[in-house]
Amino acid sequence: MLRLCSVQASYGRTPTLWNVDLNVAAGEVVTLIGANGAGKSSTLRAISGLLPTRSGEIWFDGQLLTRLRPHEIVRRGIVHVPEGRRLFGDMTVRENLLLGAFARPKLETDERLEQIFAQFPRIKERERQLAGSLSGGEQQMVAIGRGLMAVPKLLMLDEPSLGLAPKLVRQVAEIVTSIRGLGITVLLVEQNARMALSIADRGYILQTGRIILSGRSDDLRNNPAVQTAYLGIEGNPG
Repeated sequence: MLRLCSVQASYGRTPTLWNVDLNVAAGEVVTLIGANGAGKSSTLRAISGLLPTRSGEIWFDGQLLTRLRPHEIVRRGIVHVPEGRRLFGDMTVRENLLLGAFARPKLETDERLEQIFAQFPRIKERERQLAGSLSGGEQQMVAIGRGLMAVPKLLMLDEPSLGLAPKLVRQVAEIVTSIRGLGITVLLVEQNARMALSIADRGYILQTGRIILSGRSDDLRNNPAVQTAYLGIEGNPG
């Protein structure tokens, strides 16, 4: 479904991605893990067209995405839910959700909105409330719901659990699992490696813009280097 081939990208003259190779198959949940500045968000931005690539290719469903504009990439079925939710605080929950349907036929919009409200009954209760007045967890539901309004084939989530209490982190994990149950492929960026690896099929570890390790989630969870660096598990003393 999604394939990155030797992708390099930079912010101005500052390199941020180095020869990134990545694959996501249809129906998978794949996670990108790494410290701040590792290149996780930059990878999503490169895929969604927000960060121009310097070299390499990005393919999706057999089509080359490189050089397409962001709205053209959305129309091909890739939706990016950015870090920090990025809601319009002075607009209602309903209005924020409707913004996600800009690329869909108008006849689908009302039906899709009801589907989102059925999936997130809590935000249905706050349909007419200003998004800026919601809790962090509720705002995250609206942000994900806005992404789902576009009926994506691939949903990219950037740090959906950031700043949330542990109970809400578990709720985010359940939401991601439910999205996969709808037949939507998920590419998940997370600093909470424990949560991400518990729900993902496979993972990639990024460090300073390079992929240094990849594999099945179970294998990564059992890797001593991953346990020490990302899961907070101390290795046995020699």
